[in-house]
Amino acid sequence: MRTEKMTAPQAGAVMDVPSEVQSGIWPRVVPFAAYMGFIALSSFFVVSTADGTPSTFELWSYPIKTLVVASLLVFFWSRLPELKTPIFVNWQEALVTVGVGLGVYALWVRMDWPWAIQGELSDYNPFVAGSTMGIALAVIRIFGASVIVPIMEELFWRSFLLRYVVNANFETVRLGTFTMVSCVATVVLFGLEHNLWLAGMMAGICYNGLLYWTGRLWPCIIAHAITNLVLGIHVLTTGEWYWW
Repeated sequence: MRTEKMTAPQAGAVMDVPSEVQSGIWPRVVPFAAYMGFIALSSFFVVSTADGTPSTFELWSYPIKTLVVASLLVFFWSRLPELKTPIFVNWQEALVTVGVGLGVYALWVRMDWPWAIQGELSDYNPFVAGSTMGIALAVIRIFGASVIVPIMEELFWRSFLLRYVVNANFETVRLGTFTMVSCVATVVLFGLEHNLWLAGMMAGICYNGLLYWTGRLWPCIIAHAITNLVLGIHVLTTGEWYWW
């Protein structure tokens, strides 16, 4: 799924909480902030040419962005207890997770109505760099979208922000704790993070629901990964680059 815009808690709000709480915030916020920083940086460059194909900057910023965020996730991994649990606890959970991931994809590619899009959809066609380099860039794009992005985004949205809205000392809040305010806030902000804002809200509702049902983050990560992986396969097989 394309990620273009960001709304996050003000830095001052983080500085107002105790140091032990901050130590839990950084592992969940810094990778996301780095990813969004690259997107903000792209606003200073031409990201597509006159015919809509990605510029050299856009082609190569994604691999660099993926490497930076992946490195941050590896660095912080030991401080993220929600990632040290089993990916699935039973086959029912696995089945529902796969279903949610596929369902979000099926709805996503049908929700590109003009009124449900903010900004412009710029095509990311890696093959403008040539066939050999295009394959390498496509593999990196698939890897970034289906491995790095789901972990990074789920840590921020559903491990951190969903609980932070409930209590600034968010690590005292059980994963999957439901409140109407935190649910609506994360769904709306997750939607506004994407060009396809309505599709983003739909995905946010589905991933939130999976978190509430399982009380664990891995099912959300896997569902998100399946959505992005199948969407990537869709892009490569149809040539509909605007989904990227």
